[in-house]
Parts: sequence; structure tokens; C-alpha cells
Amino acid sequence: MKNKKRLVSIMAGFLAAVLLLTLLIGLIPTRADAALTSDKLENLKDEIKDLKGQNAELQKEIDGLRDQIDSNMSEMEKLIAEKNAIDQEIGLLNQQIANINQQITVYGMLIADKQEELDAAKEHLQKLREQNKERIRAMEEEGALSYWSVLFKANSFSDLLDRLNMIEEIAEADRRRLEEMDLAAKEVESAQQALAGEKEELETAREELNGMQTALAVKREEADLVLQELHAQGEALDALMADAEIREEELLAEIAKSEKEYNREYNRLKEEELRRKAEEERKKQEAANNKKPGSSNTGSAVPSSASWIIPCSYVYLSSPYGYRVHPVHGTYSFHSGVDLAAPAGTPIKASRSGTVTKATYNSSAGYYVSINHGDGFSTSYLHMTHYIVSPGQKVSQGEVIGYVGTTGTSTGNHLHFSVYYNGESQNPAAYINFY
Repeated sequence: MKNKKRLVSIMAGFLAAVLLLTLLIGLIPTRADAALTSDKLENLKDEIKDLKGQNAELQKEIDGLRDQIDSNMSEMEKLIAEKNAIDQEIGLLNQQIANINQQITVYGMLIADKQEELDAAKEHLQKLREQNKERIRAMEEEGALSYWSVLFKANSFSDLLDRLNMIEEIAEADRRRLEEMDLAAKEVESAQQALAGEKEELETAREELNGMQTALAVKREEADLVLQELHAQGEALDALMADAEIREEELLAEIAKSEKEYNREYNRLKEEELRRKAEEERKKQEAANNKKPGSSNTGSAVPSSASWIIPCSYVYLSSPYGYRVHPVHGTYSFHSGVDLAAPAGTPIKASRSGTVTKATYNSSAGYYVSINHGDGFSTSYLHMTHYIVSPGQKVSQGEVIGYVGTTGTSTGNHLHFSVYYNGESQNPAAYINFY
């Protein structure tokens, strides 16, 4: 009876200890959060936030400079187009002026020719007039063909009429010749005046074109000056942009350095916390095994860490066992294994010997393999590039079963390694030291 009461007391004490241990484990997330929030981490976080704020302001400055450069280039292109139009217009004016100058030259030659004709006609008319005057004066002086001579020397009345008709015809012929020559001289002079008028109009048009050419030349000079100013502004903006880009590179390098230091510090704290949690998980598992009927306080039915090996050569433990924010879905969910980041193609080995129960593919796990180790434990290996075993196959500890990849729902090359005991998820860090 006494032994029975003693056994009850021991069992009650044991249950109380287990309950206390459970309560302490329930506090682990709070402690983990506190452990991952050191002063150094907070300072680095503030520093990164400040640097990113500076980078945001710098980006605004760069965007403003880029807008100014684009505006400057647009103005330059517009001005160059206007300047090209002015140059084309000046070219057309030069052609028109050259054409008018040729016409003026031709009109000058025509006027000169008309002047020669006019001079010749006037000279000929003058000679005819002189000749007519001399003939009339000689007739008057000599009396050879005077009216009195005609009257008194006529033999008959008909002879008189003939003589008078002859005098009239000579006089009429001289008069017609003088009139024709005078009319011809007037026509030449009129043509000369018309040519001179047209030449004067051409000269007026040339003056107008010269004025337009001068005005366009002034516009072109003004455009050249503005273009020089815009070019200078463009060079100044390019210099400012180059300086801003250098500052951006320096700032981004500083941000990357701070983020690297932050990640290093965070991972260090995270690894410390994972080691602590793994140890507590191991103790919890031992306590649970000791609680099972038929178990003794001298040991554990769970295989020791020495009977397990790390399933692959990894760079770092990218995600531990337990609750987390899912890297793809962004939801807070339970992570039933550990993620071991490793290069693609890294060999994956069986952590313990056993029998392959699954070697298949699904959209979440990708290509994966499950192994039953025959003592209540099983392991799963997810996200392989491919596997090289098949269901029912016996594998030895350390035997290669596949290769690291990123198939299924994955954000990068890694091995998701899970441990199960009697179908229940276990923390792999309770059996394998990943640190």
C-alpha cells in the first residue's frame, strides 16, 4: 500500500515536471523574438532605413535631372529643326537672288543693246535731217529746183505739173523717211524704258530678298546662340547626373554593406536561438519518450544524434523548423522541416538506412523521396532536380538518393529535410547538429 502511494507521488511529480516543461516551451517564441532583437540589430535596421530614405531622396533628384535632360534634349531637337528650316529658306533666297541677279544682268545687256539701237537710229535720223536741210538749202541757193524755176522753165502746162509732182514726191519721200526714223527711234526708246522699268522692279525685288536674307541670318545667329546655351545646360545636367549616379552607387554600396552586416548579425542570433530550441526540443522529446509506458528513466527509445548524418553539404540553414512566414505564399504557417540552402546538383544522401517508400513528384514538393527507417522514424527529401532511387529499394546511410534543386514551390535551390516519428513531424535539429 505504501509502495503504491509512493508510486502515485512519483508519477504526480513527474506529471507536474512535464507540465512545467510544456509551459516553459510555450514561452520559447517570445524569448526567440527577444533574442533576435539586439541593440546592434536595431541600430543596423535604423541605419538601413536612414540610408534607404537618403536613396529615395536621391532617386527623386535623379528623376528630376532626367526630366530636365529630356526637356533640354527636346528643346535642342526643336531648335535644330527650326535652324534647319531657316537654313533651307536662306538657301532658297540665295537661289532666288542669284536668279534675279542673272535677270538683271540680262536686262542690262538688253538695255545696252537698245541704247545702241537708239543711238544708231538717232544718229541716222540726224543725218537724214541734215541731208534734207542741205538739199533744201542748196535748192534755195542754186535755184535749180525752185518753184520759180519750175514755173518759168516749164515748156508746157503738163511739164509744169510733172515738175511740181516731182518736187512734191521728193519732199514727201524725205518726210516719210524722217517720220519712220523718228518713230523707230521712239519705239527703241520706249522699249529701252520698259526694260529699264523691269530691271528696276527686279532690283527692288532683289533688295526685298536681301532684306529677308538679312533677317533670316539674324534669326539663325539667335538660334545658334540659344543652341549653344542649351548645349552648355545639357553638359551641366550631364555632369550633375554623373555626380548623382556616383553618389547613388556609393549609397547603394553602403546599403548593401549594412544589409550584409544586418543579415550576418540576424543569422548569428537566429542560429543561437535555433541551437537553443533544438536542445530544448531534444529534451522535450526525451521527456515524452520517458513518459511512454514501459520506458525507463535510464535512457531514450529515440535514436541518438550519432545515428543520423547531415543529408547534404549545405551553405547555410535558410529556414528552421516551426512557424514562419511562407516565402512564396506570404502566410504564417508551420514549417515541418529545415531548409538547407545548397548549389543546384549537390548530392543528397540518406540520413539513415532504410527502405524507399516514395520517389515521385507533386506541385508543392517537386521531385522528392521518402524513406522508412524501420523504427518508427521516416525522413523526406524535397525539391530535388531528380531522384535516382525507386519505391521498395533498400538504401544505406550516406547513399546518394538524388540532387538538390528548386522544383515545386520553391524560391531557390535547397533541400527541405523532414523527420517524422510514428507519422508525427519532429524537429530535425533534435537529432542532427546543423551548426
